[in-house]
Amino acid sequence: MWLTWIQGLTCYLFLLPWVGKYVGAIAWLGLSLLESLYCLAFGAGLAFLLRKWPRHPLLLLAVPAWYVAVEWVRVSWPFGGFGWVRLAWGQLGGPLAQWISIAGPALVAFAVVLTGYALSLLVHRRWVRGAVPVALTLVGGLLIPVVSPVWSSGSDGDDSPTLNIAAVQGNVPRLGLDFNAQREAVLNNHVRVSQKFADEVAAGKRAQPDLVVWPENASDVDPYRNQEAYDKIQDVAAQLGAPVLVGAVTRDDVGARNAIIVWDPQNGPGQQHVKKYLQPFGEYMPMRDLLRHVSSYVDMAGDFKPGDGNNTVDAAGETLGVATCYEVSFDEAYRDSAHHGATVFTSPTNNATFGTTDMTFQQLAINRMRAIEYDRAVVVAATSGVSAIVNPDGSVDQRTTIFREGLLQADVPVRDTETLSARVGPVVEWILVALGAVAVAAACITTRSTRSTRRNPPIRTRTKR
Repeated sequence: MWLTWIQGLTCYLFLLPWVGKYVGAIAWLGLSLLESLYCLAFGAGLAFLLRKWPRHPLLLLAVPAWYVAVEWVRVSWPFGGFGWVRLAWGQLGGPLAQWISIAGPALVAFAVVLTGYALSLLVHRRWVRGAVPVALTLVGGLLIPVVSPVWSSGSDGDDSPTLNIAAVQGNVPRLGLDFNAQREAVLNNHVRVSQKFADEVAAGKRAQPDLVVWPENASDVDPYRNQEAYDKIQDVAAQLGAPVLVGAVTRDDVGARNAIIVWDPQNGPGQQHVKKYLQPFGEYMPMRDLLRHVSSYVDMAGDFKPGDGNNTVDAAGETLGVATCYEVSFDEAYRDSAHHGATVFTSPTNNATFGTTDMTFQQLAINRMRAIEYDRAVVVAATSGVSAIVNPDGSVDQRTTIFREGLLQADVPVRDTETLSARVGPVVEWILVALGAVAVAAACITTRSTRSTRRNPPIRTRTKR
């Protein structure tokens, strides 16, 4: 049990130092310690299972299902959960990655733990019981790309229509939490790169885009309240002759919003996606009054209000999926997009507040797995990098370097496929969660019952004959 906690804590400590890059080690250490407690819970349940049924063949199902159950709690609670670190994301490029298109990250986690547990059986020379699951998961993962078109509905393959999309990376004037301290500097950077792009299009050096994607917070002032910012965006959209997805910090009657606005070259701002899965302790501060006594950084956190849309907008004749930055780690974000007809996914993001850490590359890995999960191209536009155009198979077609201005442009496949994950992913996850929870509960109850019987054996009486 304690080994699983130590393993989990070590994992989080190595993966999450970016959390404390500019706010101090206490945030990094605190989050790592909190997340490692779920590993402790997994270890406790695992101990009950192995103690109660050490050689039972159904452990091949119960152990990985219990892991899925614990992970489900971790990515759901508290404060909406933390799905940034999941077993599935680490399988990118491996033979088990393709399972994500069948039933999402939960099934990948199940396959990974099943394979690991089966390998442990091989070490203990239980050849048949160990070899069969390993073969099924590995070979199955390799075969999924071959048979998945049979399971998907909609158009697929190389004959898909395309949309010419450009992603603009305007860069920021400085690293850190005050990346936008210089008023309109971030906006001006993105306007400048976009104007240069428009000039190249006019000169015939680049193709006319159907859509241009700006990053989250590309407009560091509210264009609805600042006429100068409004005019700059309108002018550059007109020059490009294409709708622009503009990431902007806006405010309405509810409060501050993190919005992605469809900016039409003729009609100006239209539909918008308001970020609905907000980052706790960054975009809003839970228990703000209490935590003021712990850290002076508390009031540097935002006070954004979540949206309630379906993570889609309509632009360039297509329905686009939008998952803004942190939203990519939530299963519901792109799933809602797919259910509402999104044919291309976009991920506007601002990673400048995390400097040169691994955060932006971890986010790209998640987006690549989401591309496989839903058979969609993903256009990632980041203020400071890394921006990328991801193919539906998860491969990266183009990408930028961090903290340099850049521009990506490609003919992106437009698909209306609906993978099995989009259709049955949540149901499979719930079944696995229930299976794991019931197995551990049964092990706990029967173990305690056995102990009670041993401590208080029934009194036997002799009868005289």
